[in-house]
Amino acid sequence: MSVPEDGLHPDALRVLAPAYGSGSLADLLPSVCAVLGVPGAVDVLGLGARLDGIDRIGVLLVDGMGAYQLPLVAPHAPILADLAAGGRGHAGTLTAGFPSTTPVSLVTLGAGVPPGAHGILGFTVRRPDGRVLTHIYWQDDPDPRQWQPVPTWMETAAAAGVRVTVVSKPAFEGSGLSLAANRGGVYHGAGDGPAVAAGMLAALRSADGPALVYGYHPDLDHFGHEDGVNSETWRAAARGVDDLLDRIVHDLPPNAALLVVADHGQLNIPPDGRCDMAAIPELSDGVIAVAGEPRVRYLYAADGALDSVLANWRGVFGDGALVMHRDEAIAGGWYGPVPPAHVDRIGDVVVICQGRAVAVASGWEPDKAGKLVAYHGSVTAAEMTVPLLVVR
Repeated sequence: MSVPEDGLHPDALRVLAPAYGSGSLADLLPSVCAVLGVPGAVDVLGLGARLDGIDRIGVLLVDGMGAYQLPLVAPHAPILADLAAGGRGHAGTLTAGFPSTTPVSLVTLGAGVPPGAHGILGFTVRRPDGRVLTHIYWQDDPDPRQWQPVPTWMETAAAAGVRVTVVSKPAFEGSGLSLAANRGGVYHGAGDGPAVAAGMLAALRSADGPALVYGYHPDLDHFGHEDGVNSETWRAAARGVDDLLDRIVHDLPPNAALLVVADHGQLNIPPDGRCDMAAIPELSDGVIAVAGEPRVRYLYAADGALDSVLANWRGVFGDGALVMHRDEAIAGGWYGPVPPAHVDRIGDVVVICQGRAVAVASGWEPDKAGKLVAYHGSVTAAEMTVPLLVVR
């Protein structure tokens, strides 16, 4: 497997805790809604001082564009490089929630609460009936409004008279994840970057009062997973992001602003960083179900096997992972407060990979999951830190 150099400084692999309540993805839409005058919204991030006179706000989420990837993106994306330098307004950072993975982050953004509260607690989780739910392929079972019971800020804003629009791929309309994260907005299908730009601009222009327009662009994350951060296809995707931004930034209507964020970063994993359950029998001993993803593995233990599962995984991974009981992970604040209804979605054992390691689960999940080049989900700064770029 060819693994490109992703240019990460060792500091990028340090552990970074989520900044819930002060500077996380959960704090963005409440702050945006406060600027737009939505009752009950609190401007935790202080956006009002930067967006005085603005009543139409676009929020563009570029999947996989972590803050630590911006120096690699910059040579291929001059508009983005200018934004990241604060040249069009303000450049800062937020943290993702935990796990730092797409479904968790999208709902953390949309609901405006930490993951524990909204209940989307992993890429995959075990359902009460024993089946594993993959959130990106989720439709209507379970009911998204019950599985994720927190009202989204799009619902709240729309009820307050804000015109809310969601611009994303047509295939995602009505999906469980879209309803969990973005219910309340009028959906506009957009199949590629130019269509996302056109849809966001049209919604911002046509508003005759306060407006919130959310756009989603997945390509950078896709090619990072498939070919690696800094691969040729990833660089091409970076140029596509720049084209998208160019279209929006240079055509923003009066009284409108654009906020650019991401859901997580990525890091490339070399072949020797892959530890496969299928190749190490003791990693499956006492395990009756596996969920999560390779950077944050959830293990569900057979009755009486919890201690041995913990010991086996700690023995194999050593310093390569934080291996803890579910109660330790909750007490550590990684998820924020977790209500009783959501606790069992987390594995009995939580394995948080460190450095450049992944826990592959061949036989338990699709083979493709263990054959990617770049990953995310864990608590390194490279995965947890996302940009917040303000353009007006």
